[in-house]
Amino acid sequence: MKTSDTHAFVNQLLVCLLVTLGCTGSVGMGIVWMRHQISVTANTDRILAARLVEIERRCDETKALVAAEQDPDVLRRRNAEWHLGFVPVSDQQVVRFTQDPVQELAARRNADLFTNDRARPVVSFQVAQRN
Repeated sequence: MKTSDTHAFVNQLLVCLLVTLGCTGSVGMGIVWMRHQISVTANTDRILAARLVEIERRCDETKALVAAEQDPDVLRRRNAEWHLGFVPVSDQQVVRFTQDPVQELAARRNADLFTNDRARPVVSFQVAQRN
């Protein structure tokens, strides 16, 4: 049986053409899939950004409501409306600390420990003699 060279050439050309089409198709599908993933990620990012803006808006509204309720005039009015009986605090009763309050109070408490001004009881020891 004699095979012709043209059939072998056509078979090789057909195989190369099929391999090329397969590779090109898989690369094309990869590009389409990647663009789809980019689109999905962009949509998710857009939705999250919108939610973040909404949450920040709610936080700002809540901060404004808290600030409005902490106003001294509003507090006095609420005290009178609800008959709470709270006495207003003057600024002379409030002590503001600029440093750590625990260290400040400890320093006040222990200020006289290392001074000589304090009258300390004198303790004397006597050596017992044996008889």
